[in-house]
Amino acid sequence: MISIKISIEVIDHTEEEEIRIRCHEEDEEVHRLVNKIKTETCIILGYHEDEISRIKLSDIYYFEAVDGKVFAYGKNNVHEVKQKLYELEELYRDKHCFRASKSTILNIAKIASIHPSISGRFLAILDNGEKVVISRQYVPILKQMLGL
Repeated sequence: MISIKISIEVIDHTEEEEIRIRCHEEDEEVHRLVNKIKTETCIILGYHEDEISRIKLSDIYYFEAVDGKVFAYGKNNVHEVKQKLYELEELYRDKHCFRASKSTILNIAKIASIHPSISGRFLAILDNGEKVVISRQYVPILKQMLGL
């Protein structure tokens, strides 16, 4: 069993917060941990009726563009976001999100299973039971991100 030392240092508000990882080897487990931290600390503003909500990226299943607006879909809720799809793709590319189609960006951490579909497309079944089609041109990106 490996023992990991964890320490927390409270700093002055004038100093920049940071997370430092010290390891013997930079392996897949370290990268998974870094991605988890990055995803958990990302906050996006969502708008629903007259309410503005702070939403963690890790709570978003996918983003979808519909009729010129972009929506963030959570487990049981939907919020409009002000960013364009290409902006979200750029912001969250290294945080478990990838373009699944022209109108969708998918959080791969929310995928429960993937099934081949017609014409080279894939069908992703998400943790909440929703199904999202992955266009054939984006399938290689998904395979690379999953290590397939």
